[in-house]
Amino acid sequence: MVRELAISLYLAFFKTLFIFFKLFPQKNKTTLVSSFGDNVLYTAKSLEKWNAGEIVILKTPSCREEFTDLDAEIIPFAMANMSGFIKGIYHLATSRVVMVDNYFGFLAVTDFKPNVTCIQLWHAAGAMKKFGLQDPSVQTRSPKAQERFKQVYSRFTYVTVGSEKMASIFQESFGLSNANILRTGMPRTDFFFDDSRIAQIEKELAEQYPIIKKRKVILYAPTYRDDELAKPKIELDIEQLYRELGQEYVLFLRLHPAVTWDLANYYPNFVIDVTHYKNINPLLLVTDILITDYSSIPFEYSLLHRPIIFFTYDLEDYQKKRGVSDEYLESLPGPMVRDTKSIIKVIKKNAFQLEKVHAFSRQWNQYSNGHASEQLVQAMYMSNPAVAATANPSTQTSR
Repeated sequence: MVRELAISLYLAFFKTLFIFFKLFPQKNKTTLVSSFGDNVLYTAKSLEKWNAGEIVILKTPSCREEFTDLDAEIIPFAMANMSGFIKGIYHLATSRVVMVDNYFGFLAVTDFKPNVTCIQLWHAAGAMKKFGLQDPSVQTRSPKAQERFKQVYSRFTYVTVGSEKMASIFQESFGLSNANILRTGMPRTDFFFDDSRIAQIEKELAEQYPIIKKRKVILYAPTYRDDELAKPKIELDIEQLYRELGQEYVLFLRLHPAVTWDLANYYPNFVIDVTHYKNINPLLLVTDILITDYSSIPFEYSLLHRPIIFFTYDLEDYQKKRGVSDEYLESLPGPMVRDTKSIIKVIKKNAFQLEKVHAFSRQWNQYSNGHASEQLVQAMYMSNPAVAATANPSTQTSR
């Protein structure tokens, strides 16, 4: 009850300002709302190449990307920064194109002008659990909340996808039709095809962590669990890994930012804490073996065709609380293990399932070919004459 009241007050405030700012002239402008960063970053770069007018990025508190190399206006977008928040609503109400990379409740009240294109970039190349209208927890929410969810999804003119698999999931999860799907690939995956950028990042990471020149890298990047902060230690037995693999490997740890276990000090030549590295994708480039559980990281890591181990020590409990689709579990591109001893055994015996990694990547990265951001911008202009009229073709480049 209290939660719904707070949401209603927030949306009423947002709607009032949005309606007021809609009275202002619409501009040749694209506004991107970012909670993750990388999809927005690559899309904005392509928009610059197309000379697509003004670019505004509304940066939510969870977004780690700084967007420093872009010719764009960057605005902190949160009620804690009221001036930025109000300015952001103005840009949303006066833009020709709006892009978002997550579910944003305020879209329930953004009745855009008819010629506005709203694109959902999403933040993952695949889905391991049901979300949107297919999320079982939606049924426990009030009818008012359920209607609000539908209003948000109805704002999407298009949703970008990297595969037919994800296209089908989005149609079911957001109640969309095939006409709402842009099969352009995920913009953030362009990173994995940029050879010069890859070489630069590998060089930078080798300079930052010289030990990776001599040893292979295991990256442990688990999903955050609600009770994680209360636990005295992580489930992965670092001491056992160190004894068995410490001569050949180093362990990159990427935990939740709020987790404060200082394991690197206990194993200075083995554990490297990369929790606060702003973007995980550069770390994947130097990772030889990924250990994760229910995260979305494997969808993009599979583009590198390297080994993955799924450390699902709490599968039954996680299934009850959050839910993981049986279909996803059946298609995991690597062995599922329950303890550290089994992880070590898989690594020592090289018992990986690389053929599954290849198949997994083909399934989920079908349209992600290194040109996704460019394909998105081109599709946007070709499918919407109002948007196409704002572009300057003389500056367009193709690969």
